[in-house]
Amino acid sequence: MKKLRNLTLPVMVLMLLASCTSVRVLSDYDKEVNFNAYKTYAFYKTGIDKAHISDLDKKRILRAIESEMETRGFVKSEDPDILVSIFTKEKEQVDIYNNYWGGGFGWGWSPFFYGGYGPGWGGNNIQSRTEGSLYIDLIDAKDKELVWQGKGIGNLGNTSKIEKKEARIKEFVTEILEAYPPSIETSK
Repeated sequence: MKKLRNLTLPVMVLMLLASCTSVRVLSDYDKEVNFNAYKTYAFYKTGIDKAHISDLDKKRILRAIESEMETRGFVKSEDPDILVSIFTKEKEQVDIYNNYWGGGFGWGWSPFFYGGYGPGWGGNNIQSRTEGSLYIDLIDAKDKELVWQGKGIGNLGNTSKIEKKEARIKEFVTEILEAYPPSIETSK
């Protein structure tokens, strides 16, 4: 029992750290589109200008997208096949953790503690964090129709260290664009 209790805290810390660093990704696409036809891209300034983030963060996001698109063989062009747009959302998340991790004996006698819950007793621990969503839209340049959208959701990791901020943005962009092009399944 004591070994189990000694493992509980490290496991909880690892789970919390893992949840802070991961990016949850969702994507959607037009199943009628031939994604192999897209080879060139440009940024859709009208859409990007509407994103509610600092100009510095916009630049960081666009640089990360450029890098990722180049890695995928896309070429930036004045006459693109697709237009890339972004928008963002953020919300404050409040997490409440119950610090009680005893055996459920309540007040009174237990084999481990007398007269209370013992270690871990103390009510709730409340933490807040900023959760952000980054949307990357790919728009057919000729038809001006949305053909693919990727969304990354995760903790923003509020930090004043520019290197950490850039790394987090790059992680968001990389994770989102891993879902492109979509795996189109054909039924037989």
